[in-house]
Amino acid sequence: MQALWMVLASLFFSSMSVCVKFAATHFNTFELVTYRGAIGTLIMAALCHRKGISLKTPVPKMHIYRSIVGVISLTAWFYAIAKLPLATAMTLNYMSGVWVAAFLVGSTLWVGTFKNATRQLPVVLTVIIGFAGVVMTLRPSFEQNQILAGLVGVASGMIAAMAYLQVAALGRVGEPVERTVFYFSLGAAVSGGISMLFFGVNEWQWPSALWLLPIGILAALGQWCMTQAYTDGATMVVANLQYAGIVFSALFGLFLFGDQIPLIGWAGMSLIVLSGIAATALRDRSLNKVPAEEH
Repeated sequence: MQALWMVLASLFFSSMSVCVKFAATHFNTFELVTYRGAIGTLIMAALCHRKGISLKTPVPKMHIYRSIVGVISLTAWFYAIAKLPLATAMTLNYMSGVWVAAFLVGSTLWVGTFKNATRQLPVVLTVIIGFAGVVMTLRPSFEQNQILAGLVGVASGMIAAMAYLQVAALGRVGEPVERTVFYFSLGAAVSGGISMLFFGVNEWQWPSALWLLPIGILAALGQWCMTQAYTDGATMVVANLQYAGIVFSALFGLFLFGDQIPLIGWAGMSLIVLSGIAATALRDRSLNKVPAEEH
């Protein structure tokens, strides 16, 4: 069932990115974040009410941290979607799997012994390969003067990794999936709304404004499915199924927006996916080899 949650999350997020791409021509990034968060908040509040889940949480600080990093990543991702080919923006965001490995390896190297550090060398190599894939992926963007959007896309993946680690931590302390998604959506709505005071608000134009509704609905569904997968304790296979979103986005970009990505771009995206899969596999194997007292 975990695998199904992750595949569904990838499909929902990819479909949401299509709506963001269309809506970005009429609304700025902070508006999209606000409306996405507001709609998600209403949906998750209703779901919590239906399931009898209290919105009162015993770990508010964990939710605040998850919301902060999550909203920053979401804002960066929406900006990248608006400026880059859809598959490129999705790939850079999904490099979060490589970043998760990098963070965990970094913590091991910081507090571990030399023996533990040498165990992580294969994972470090896959992370380096993943970064090489980023350079290849962004090279077409460099040529199109989209360097800022590319770097923002890379940042979205790095910060998303921090958010995913916090989602897993919330799951371990027993927080319901619905409450976790509710507070993230609320954080997006509040943060985006405050930002709109400084960056302005565009006039709603029909039927363009209708894109805002599916953004919120699809995002809430994707976030719920992703959180469900990570809360259940994502296995290696499940974690790697997130890359199905790149396939979905590539097809959407090709048929809906006519995105043309050079061969080097596809090669770079493939390197990122393969390095993410390898890093996850090596990381899990390495952790399984560490005796219990070393965890």
